[in-house]
Amino acid sequence: MTDHRTLVTAAAGDDPQQGLRAVRALRELADRLETLQVRRARELGWSWQQIAGELGVTKQAVNKKHGRRI
Repeated sequence: MTDHRTLVTAAAGDDPQQGLRAVRALRELADRLETLQVRRARELGWSWQQIAGELGVTKQAVNKKHGRRI
């Protein structure tokens, strides 16, 4: 499954096997996109507090998750 619309449709569908696979794929996509955007924000000089606020998590949580990657 690679088409994002197909993933969303499958995640909301009636087939649990397809739905759960789609949820996993969407979660992996969201994680990759989050890492990309956190990296961009840091490159632009954003603080961990600013990034955390936009993600709705604590500064400590975002730093723990992304601090070593970035």
